[in-house]
Amino acid sequence: MRNTAVLALLLLAACATAPRPDLAHGELVDLSWLFDEHTLYWPTSPTAFKMEQLAHGPTPGGWFYASNSICTPEHGGTHLDAPIHFSEKGKTADQIPLRQLIAPAVVIDVTAKTASDADYRLTVDDVKAWEAANGAIASGTAVLLRTGWGKRWPNRKEYFGDDTPGAVDKLHFPSYGADAVRLLVEQRHVAAIGVDTASIDYGQSADFIVHRVANGADVPGFENLANLERVPTRGAWIFALPMKIAGGSGGPLRAVALLPR
Repeated sequence: MRNTAVLALLLLAACATAPRPDLAHGELVDLSWLFDEHTLYWPTSPTAFKMEQLAHGPTPGGWFYASNSICTPEHGGTHLDAPIHFSEKGKTADQIPLRQLIAPAVVIDVTAKTASDADYRLTVDDVKAWEAANGAIASGTAVLLRTGWGKRWPNRKEYFGDDTPGAVDKLHFPSYGADAVRLLVEQRHVAAIGVDTASIDYGQSADFIVHRVANGADVPGFENLANLERVPTRGAWIFALPMKIAGGSGGPLRAVALLPR
């Protein structure tokens, strides 16, 4: 697990050298899917998103009032994987430094490779080729992997590669590879990793090694991101703020990209 003080210095250095976010003029892109009856959850999830209307209409006093009750597992839809998700001593959702949730972002696009391989995993060569074309990935950067799977949302069979209730052995979707994540986490010291698929591990993973490597280094994951095709290769910032669930292993995430002018 990385030293917290060292990580903080790396994150501050990245923010100091990254393009300054310009909220007044920059374009905002919503990276989160809606939470509703169509929200996708892992096949083994015992429940899904549920909203119950508690009130909606005029009150005895004559004014309008609306209120709902919601219930959802932590991991589903656009959500955060806190480090404790796969690391016993990892940070919980409420403990993740804001510098890891608000950070300069880069997008690695592998859609050309996933088009013919639903089980594709990001490689070290992919990362190095990206850096050769775009410059080194700075410490404290949030790396977002674009696979093109967002266009399949919310069709469960197309998005997961299978829609058998409760089954996980037939899932097919791309994501990160273990060696690429080791490079990003251990050498590039990234703040977070995100992807437009259901997991930072690919669908056929049986050991969830990417989760274990990233979460073991206190690096959170952002899963089921939307609209990555609208985010430039570099120059954007991500604001990925989850529900602040005390002790949470994750939670629903409202992620937004701030694009440069």
